[in-house]
Parts: sequence; C-alpha cells; structure tokens
Amino acid sequence: MIKLDIKKELQHLYKPSIKHPELVDVPNMNFLMVDGKGDPNTTPEFQDAVEALYSLSYTLKFMVKKGPSLIDYKVMPLEGLWWSEDMWEFSVEHKDDWLWTLMIMQPEFVTDDLFTKALFQVQKKKDLPALPRVRLESYHEGLSVQIMHVGPFSDEGPTVAKLHGFIEDEKHERAGKHHEIYLSDPRKASPDKMKTVIRQPVRAK
Repeated sequence: MIKLDIKKELQHLYKPSIKHPELVDVPNMNFLMVDGKGDPNTTPEFQDAVEALYSLSYTLKFMVKKGPSLIDYKVMPLEGLWWSEDMWEFSVEHKDDWLWTLMIMQPEFVTDDLFTKALFQVQKKKDLPALPRVRLESYHEGLSVQIMHVGPFSDEGPTVAKLHGFIEDEKHERAGKHHEIYLSDPRKASPDKMKTVIRQPVRAK
C-alpha cells in the first residue's frame, strides 16, 4: 500500500508564512468544483456544495485505495474562489451578491472515468442537491501571492490588506479571483486558531 500526503508534498502552496506574503507559482491542478452564489453563512446552496464535494472526494479516495494501484491518500482541504460581477461591490456588506466556486484538489490519478463512477456511487447512496453540479476540472493560477491567516473569517480584513499591499510594493496587480484554502474544520477548531491560506493571482504591471 502506497500512502501519500499530498498537502505535505505541496506545503509551499498549503503552508505559507503567517507573517509575510510570498510569491508562488501555482501549477495546473485538478479539482472537484461547484459554482454558486450568495452569502456562505446563510444560503443552503453553500452547505449543499460542501457536502457534495466531500462525499465525492472520500468516495474517490476509497475507490483508489481498493483499486489496482493500492494508493491511500489524505483528502485535500476545501478551497474557495470568491468574486462579484461588479468587483467594486465585492465587500462584506454585499454577501448576497457574492459569486463563488468551492473546490477540493484531486491527485492526478483521479481520472474522468473514475470521477463518473464515483458520481454514480454517491448518487445511489445519497440525495445531494448539489451533486449534479459537481465537475472535475483543471485550474491553473500561475504566479500568485499568498499568506496564512490565523483566526476567524470575520478578521481576515487586515491579512487581506497586507496581501494587497505586498502586491502593490512588488509592482504587480491582481489578475484573478480571491482564493481561500480552509485548513481547519470550523466545527472542531476554535475560531481564534483556524488557519486559512489567502491567495491572490497576480501579473506584473
């Protein structure tokens, strides 16, 4: 049995500095993805998406583990892309207008065929409203700036401001969607200890 800890292997992407923003080159990776809209704290659509992503991710993990390759790996953390049709309106005062893509990174050996089989398995066992909207898709961010935020989501403001300040100082500009990687389970971790990677794709001015 081969055991993989993908997050540890990619720790330069999933364990950034808490104190200082840093530039990283994010390669093309495969993700299970679900798109949605609305306040993540109140819309059922958000929780439906989370449940569908995790159900599929764990089904894929066990299919691979029991398959001919005999590979056991840890399921990767939940990630989110956040934006608004009018980015000037993208603020905590307009959460109902937020657009988002929730996603969980998948190892390279999770193929389209395996995804289809896992989808069929989950559909037979569970009635998940978001399941038909899940897709397996590659995503390439490229050059990005990231930092680790420790604390509740509501206190991310100063961390995001530090990130944006670094981008300006380095003569770059934002070039993609605000990206968050949720390393802590909010159901288990105390709010002051939750860890979230804040990432922003950039390009040179």
